[in-house]
Amino acid sequence: MYVVMVAPECAPVAQAGGLGEVVFGLSRELEIRGNAVEIILPRYRCMRDDQIYGMSVSFRDLWVPWYGGAIRCTVWFGFVHGRKCYFIEPHSADGFFERNSYYGDDDDALRFAFFCKAALEFMHQAGKRPDIIHCHDWQTALVPVLLYEQYQQGGMWDQRVCLTVHNFRHQGLCGEEVLHATGLQPAERFWARERLADDQRPGALNLLKGGIVYSNFVTTVSPQHAWEAQWTDQGAGLQETLHQHCGKYGGILNGVAYDVWNPEIDPLLPQTYSADDLDAKYGNKKVLRDRFWLADAYKPIVAYVGRLDEQKGIDLIQHAAHYASRNGAQFVLLGTSTNPETNERFHRLKGELNDNPDCHLELSYSPELAHLVYAGADILVMPSLFEPCGLAQLTALQYGTVPVVRAIGGLCDTIFDRDFSDRPWHERNGYMFHQPDAPALESALSRAIGLWHDFPDQFRELMATGMRQDHSWSGAGWHYLNVYELIRQKC
Repeated sequence: MYVVMVAPECAPVAQAGGLGEVVFGLSRELEIRGNAVEIILPRYRCMRDDQIYGMSVSFRDLWVPWYGGAIRCTVWFGFVHGRKCYFIEPHSADGFFERNSYYGDDDDALRFAFFCKAALEFMHQAGKRPDIIHCHDWQTALVPVLLYEQYQQGGMWDQRVCLTVHNFRHQGLCGEEVLHATGLQPAERFWARERLADDQRPGALNLLKGGIVYSNFVTTVSPQHAWEAQWTDQGAGLQETLHQHCGKYGGILNGVAYDVWNPEIDPLLPQTYSADDLDAKYGNKKVLRDRFWLADAYKPIVAYVGRLDEQKGIDLIQHAAHYASRNGAQFVLLGTSTNPETNERFHRLKGELNDNPDCHLELSYSPELAHLVYAGADILVMPSLFEPCGLAQLTALQYGTVPVVRAIGGLCDTIFDRDFSDRPWHERNGYMFHQPDAPALESALSRAIGLWHDFPDQFRELMATGMRQDHSWSGAGWHYLNVYELIRQKC
């Protein structure tokens, strides 16, 4: 099967969060299973060119229709750790991707609408006719709309679209200018409630809604979150649309790329280790302490790794830092935020804790450093307010770091409480709490810290249990291929 991923991210070349890991990991799994996979991305100025091998021009003069005229693009090709990637570079005074960050600008809807149009124009002019076009999040949700409203008439009859929603909270709200720019006319056709008109905000078009309506199948990144998005406020206003299209909607749990995240072969670790050789993990713990200026004490290290976003429960992350350091543990954080106020808040916290030998906040994100944190920590905390899937807890399991998570979304599908789950012992792999408040977090965190201190052999057994579980892309790859075959067979 021939699959083209159209995505705003792909690890490690362009990555703001877990979406990039998913695009890379799923593409690799599909290739292992004998499918041809290509990835189309914007050519961001801020992306990591050092992660691309053999960069060369693939299509020099791609003219993309735009506002009744056209914008010239250069399409580049290169390998990203073995993945075949095309990068679209528009030559426009708007500087669509000549920014210092991937997202967060006022014209995001317009510039990603252009990317959708350019990706289809590239496929059309280059003669690419994939069996499946797999789109990711609102930034590419206009692809199925444009495909079925414009490009079918140009000969792209047989292409089918799968849309994966990684986060329903970001939907690409915009005005009529997107319709004029992309040539989706007459405008009133797309203002209809059954197409792109937002259900809650009069006068707004919703690109993610359009993607759900026009795609042949819609997935989200865990079965539990698929249910939550359809039946609770986790759908962020798209519940009615999901109900109307429930026959082509489901959840597929993400996986982890074990060739990248694997402590047995990880070249970024001072010491590699396995479930049968856990003593070597503690060499990484020592290096992590030295790197983050922590005291050399007989204590577990509690870590948080990831974006500092309201979604992640930033009040509880801050509380965990204080609680851990006051209750027989150390705390490290690796992450940053796109929100200046959140960054300022954690810089103040860093100042408060700067002289504490049991705390360190690294207010940046380095994928390379993340490997050391996962390997050196004993416990990972994820107090998310909502979590469609979560990759941090899956990565932590692989590295023998015990997750403490809130019972929400994909965390419910992957973490099973050591003390209270009804699962067999060999499936219990962490600690869970339910309410998004400090007492609930403390109850779970205290059980994890207590087990580390009081029953170290049992804690090591819990670590090894997580490491022996399979959270690779193998299962998800099989499910996605089933979805692809299903929509290929439909007219």
